[in-house]
Amino acid sequence: MSDDLHFWFDPVCPFAWMTSKWVRTVAQQRDYRVQWRFISLRLLNRDVDYAARFPPEYEAGHTAGLRLLRVAARTRELHGEDAVALFYAACGEYAFEQPPRTTPLAALLDSGEALPPVLAAAGLPADLAQALEDTSYDALLQRETDEALALTGKDVGTPILHFQPPHGVAFFGPVISRLPSDEEAVALWDHVVGLASFGGFAELKRSLRELPQLPGLGVPAGDVGVQEDWHGGSRRQRT
Repeated sequence: MSDDLHFWFDPVCPFAWMTSKWVRTVAQQRDYRVQWRFISLRLLNRDVDYAARFPPEYEAGHTAGLRLLRVAARTRELHGEDAVALFYAACGEYAFEQPPRTTPLAALLDSGEALPPVLAAAGLPADLAQALEDTSYDALLQRETDEALALTGKDVGTPILHFQPPHGVAFFGPVISRLPSDEEAVALWDHVVGLASFGGFAELKRSLRELPQLPGLGVPAGDVGVQEDWHGGSRRQRT
């Protein structure tokens, strides 16, 4: 069975998680088959001076994402693509759908403390956690990251979507901060794909207006107007 959509994700990105929730809603209504693929923010920024470009917490968050992606790669190797969907869903639920924790999320993810409940929720064996330290998967993660960037160009982040591969449209995003209703979800999908399908289209952008409405970020649904940056377990107020 062929895939209708390839979705590249880093499990520590809240915007990728919000987009994935929307995509799952669309996929259910349109009967799309989604393949969940890997893009590492840490590998994407491997040549970047984190101290100069990012707030202090970003490197820890991106490193935690890389470690989780090693587990995702091991999961796919041993249990197949459907297991990756379960693993990502469990990661997102743990990271973003629970109230904020006193311990920074990046620290929980990087230490491996989060993995036992995540793997249990996904119905996966606990010994997959051993892949956290297995750098042999990094070459695979780099290849998939490069594959995603080859579709969109390098000045992007997560997620990256490729609809109707191998010849269909690919794009970064969309970056959304709230989950559409079922009806809105399909309408938004059709608009995004329609826009991306025009060969001359490159970019449509506006400044972020609000944090993703996710309990893990302390922003319940319907709470708007907070302007902050978040990546990999850190937040900082915009000025």
